[in-house]
Amino acid sequence: MQHATHSASLPIFRRVTSPRIQAIDAVRGLVMVVMALDHVREFWSPTPVRPEDVSQASVVLFFTRWITHFCAPTFVLLAGVSIFLYQQKHTDRRHVSKFLLTRGLWLIGLELVVVNLLLQWSYQLLLLQVIWVIGWGMVLLAGLLWLPRWLLGLLALVLMVGHNALPPVQLATVSDALLALLHNSPTVIPLPGLPPLLAAYTLVPWVAVLAAGYWLGPWFLGSAVERQQRLRLAGAALLVLFGALRATNWYGDPAPWGTQARGLSYSVLSFLNVTKYPPSLLFLCLTLGVALLLLSTAERFTGRLSQILRTFGQVPFFYYLLHLALISVSAWVWTQLRFGAPVNFGFITAKEWPATYQPSLLRAYVVWLLVVCALYWPCRWYRNYKAQHGHWWLSYL
Repeated sequence: MQHATHSASLPIFRRVTSPRIQAIDAVRGLVMVVMALDHVREFWSPTPVRPEDVSQASVVLFFTRWITHFCAPTFVLLAGVSIFLYQQKHTDRRHVSKFLLTRGLWLIGLELVVVNLLLQWSYQLLLLQVIWVIGWGMVLLAGLLWLPRWLLGLLALVLMVGHNALPPVQLATVSDALLALLHNSPTVIPLPGLPPLLAAYTLVPWVAVLAAGYWLGPWFLGSAVERQQRLRLAGAALLVLFGALRATNWYGDPAPWGTQARGLSYSVLSFLNVTKYPPSLLFLCLTLGVALLLLSTAERFTGRLSQILRTFGQVPFFYYLLHLALISVSAWVWTQLRFGAPVNFGFITAKEWPATYQPSLLRAYVVWLLVVCALYWPCRWYRNYKAQHGHWWLSYL
């Protein structure tokens, strides 16, 4: 690792010339594989019972959904880390700001045009999810990266800790609707002349996670031993904070846990059932705490499974678009053959589901494994293509 020449245009820690950090790719690949399970379940085996409803859902259904809660926070956090590491390869901070601005707007456009079509098979809603919020995070970070590091870290911390104290915005005017994109729970917002808008991922807490990842970036420039120790301590601290706040129901999540009539196991599920939309402080403590612990250990694993995960983790956006396309198109074909017409279960009510449809978690898990296996070869090809070519547009996919 060589020390970079200091420049007034960029707050350099060290110029990154070493190989990719394997822990980042491995953990990102892991959460992307798990993410595919949630999307397969929604297309191939939705249930009339919400998986988070501990009064009705089975333990297996609950954990099938709950395990995927770790995906978005980890994905967004590592996007922030990757932005910092990208910055270390360039000597002009203005170049980094311009790249973040253009790539962020590109991601927002793809979310609205491509991702919405893959999810809905139409444009009945403008559904704003994780790619949207990463895009806006990049747009905002294009300006925020000029702040002193300590101030950016403080801002991220205040937003993550304090947003649960903010009241939801009441939708009385158009300006209220725009403010609702910052913090509210998912709400359908009518737009004149356009499909209604549903922001599943609101900006304030998620942009804070992206900024926190950027703030963590320098940890990944030091020695592996020092980095792993810091990550381990930070992850453990977040989990301790989660346990203390959750046990007392004092602050950090709008849905308190409680003893369940169905027994001890469901009381445990209630304890773990933290709020994702928008992500509560306890949701972030739990998911990011585990993510940091995984990052502290992932470099120690070098077997075949780790290599596969790193392959996925090196081409995250390519994987994201490809896995959605594969799941969406295959579900369209399956429902067309099975029910005589394509059925997108996520955008109709349970009363409109075909009479012969039956949920099956076994079906969901089998399809998930097939999808992940099918994605490996194109992702490996694209990883190798990126390594051998320097086209500018490769940094946008």
